Amino acid sequence: MNIKNLHIPIIIVSVIIALISNYGSFVSAIEPLTFLKMDLNSIERGYINFFSIESTYNINNEWWRLVTPMLIHFSFAHLAFNCLWIYVLGSKIEFLDGHFTFLNLVIFSSACSNMTQYFYSGPSLFGGLSGVIYGMLGYCMIIELETKSNRYGLPPAIYLFMIIWLLLGFMGILTLFGFGNVANFAHLGGLISGIIFAIIAKYIFKRGLS
Repeated sequence: MNIKNLHIPIIIVSVIIALISNYGSFVSAIEPLTFLKMDLNSIERGYINFFSIESTYNINNEWWRLVTPMLIHFSFAHLAFNCLWIYVLGSKIEFLDGHFTFLNLVIFSSACSNMTQYFYSGPSLFGGLSGVIYGMLGYCMIIELETKSNRYGLPPAIYLFMIIWLLLGFMGILTLFGFGNVANFAHLGGLISGIIFAIIAKYIFKRGLS
């Protein structure tokens, strides 16, 4: 596998975790990946007891949890939709801007979206690549606006749809129509982080983005 095809391992690992955990139903299987460490004894007794954020990160030093919730998915539709976007859009970013930019965008947007979701919703079970996808869309939007080009081949309507989908989530309409509990703050955090990353990439790194 070419080292530049970093979007492929993300998809493969996400699929494997979804199958092993039965889309998050086996909570103990996804516990090593959740944003907060869990008490495994509480899971066996049928409920979830989260460790504090200080205990998870400062005491246990499990810093990978800032990013790994992106690998957890809770339904086939959730997994398929997110992996499709990673395959289509992630591959374009990686091909045009390089695997280093792509990998750092994924890590940055994942950590920011997960932290945003936690700080606004508190201890809860959440996951998925949606925050990363919003990060990629925010990144592409800013780069295309700055370069005045259709660099990533996305129709402008995609960006409008992204904003509308975000607003519908915050209004509760997506939940009303059966999309389940949507991590709206993760989407918002991902979008903002993607915009920030694009500004950094454009004005500091400036490599291959003109």
